Amino acid sequence: MKKLTIYLYALALLTMSACSDFLDKEPVVIASDVNFYKTPEDAYKALVGAYDGLQGVWANGMALPIATEVMSDNTFGGTGNADGFGYQMIDEFDKSRSTADQNIFQANWIAYYAALYRCNVLIGKMDQIEWGTKEELRPIYEAETRFLRAYMYFDMVRLWGNIPLLTAPSRDNIPQADPDAVYAVIAEDLTYAAANLPATTYASQPVSQRGRVTKWAAEALLARAYLYYTGYYGKTELAGITKAQALAYVEDVIANSGHDLVDDFFKLWPAASIEEYAGEDNKETIFAVKYTYTSDYNGNTDGNHWMVMYGMRDQFSFPYGNGWGGATVNPKLWNAYDANDTRRGASIISISAEDIDYEHEAKQREYTGYYNKKYAPMVDEEGNSVAVENGAVNFMIGQFQDYVSIRYADVLLMAAELGSANAQAYFDKVRQRAFKTNFVQVAVSQENILKERQLEFALEGIRYWDLLRQGVPTAAAIIAETTTVKNGGIATTKTITASKIELTKGLQQIPTNQINLSSNVLKQNAGW
Repeated sequence: MKKLTIYLYALALLTMSACSDFLDKEPVVIASDVNFYKTPEDAYKALVGAYDGLQGVWANGMALPIATEVMSDNTFGGTGNADGFGYQMIDEFDKSRSTADQNIFQANWIAYYAALYRCNVLIGKMDQIEWGTKEELRPIYEAETRFLRAYMYFDMVRLWGNIPLLTAPSRDNIPQADPDAVYAVIAEDLTYAAANLPATTYASQPVSQRGRVTKWAAEALLARAYLYYTGYYGKTELAGITKAQALAYVEDVIANSGHDLVDDFFKLWPAASIEEYAGEDNKETIFAVKYTYTSDYNGNTDGNHWMVMYGMRDQFSFPYGNGWGGATVNPKLWNAYDANDTRRGASIISISAEDIDYEHEAKQREYTGYYNKKYAPMVDEEGNSVAVENGAVNFMIGQFQDYVSIRYADVLLMAAELGSANAQAYFDKVRQRAFKTNFVQVAVSQENILKERQLEFALEGIRYWDLLRQGVPTAAAIIAETTTVKNGGIATTKTITASKIELTKGLQQIPTNQINLSSNVLKQNAGW
């Protein structure tokens, strides 16, 4: 984490060992429950450990920001032409595409439950801590921890649908919960967080505290959870939270948080702006998963390990660094933008439009001529990794760009979608930034909001969930296509069928090893 002190002792204390038993997460302890979780300082160290847990959930396996783009209509699987077909399996919702990759999400499954363990332990120890004159910290620390737990469960229940639900530390081999029960915990945790975190404005929050969960992040995530749950499951409420209440949460963010749009869309992304980058924790960032360059191969996973997947296969072109060529951008996304929309050039690397001499088509699978610019690894003009220049072990695990999970633009568009009286003004504000002097007003509507969301949040890991909440058949019809890509420089037909997406209900497979370790208490999702 950046801008939140890391206590190495706390991280050692709270590190989880990956045991072979199903969901068996024993803490590697120096101190025990008897002599720890006693003071507010202990609680703070444990809270840092909870943040650190979230930071590491995508360090190995397949990162959710990439997986969701691959599953959507924004990108294909990509990767190297000689690589396995795991990314194509996810892209096409077809288990037979890569029988060797039935555990592609296993590292993530383990890391999520290890991180949840940290949250559950801390929440369960709140009464044991002697708060003394710092009693006011208790609800704040608990609110932050419960947000983190809700955030991770929201990831997991959307990806896998049917997961074991643990709200306290347990060694039990429990079956999967009904998704309604998981969403009830998500709603309860976020409601608690929204009610117990201080209403500190962005401008008045100390710089040293930025990156921590805020009231505004909890309110925004509640609205996102409401929209997804009610859309995907065809419900009218989220665990008692109504549409009017969801709207009230995001209206509160708009009216009172002090967050706002950055003036130029390019400035949100380092590779798009270079010297004009607005910086991490800028006024548009409501919540981000924090990274820094200090990852190593000895258990430190503070870096953004997944961003290297987005780099051009085996080639750099200043300021874009080389990488593994994953999630090649679908030309349909490039063509969806109006020529006057500044977001196109800020979001997508176009080999032809930027006159890049790309020499390694033979090494790239599903080459399209387009790559992700928002999360591109970066190099200097001599081709040296910016991450390494900052002190990283290497460019693979040392990328340090934060994952911006919730932006203020999202809050504006959610409020418009939820029926705000100011819907047109919120909608226009997002589009005015994108088009600048070429702005032409378009009437706000559900259809136009969803279109705008694709253009605004392209390649940020949001599009797939926006598709699914329109209903699986609708999502499947939009994602399905037969097109031509280049595999190893050779034109090849690429097919994604709607029937496979519908068969899986848009969910991914539960790691086979986890099912085996559970003695088949866990059941595999349909279609996998």
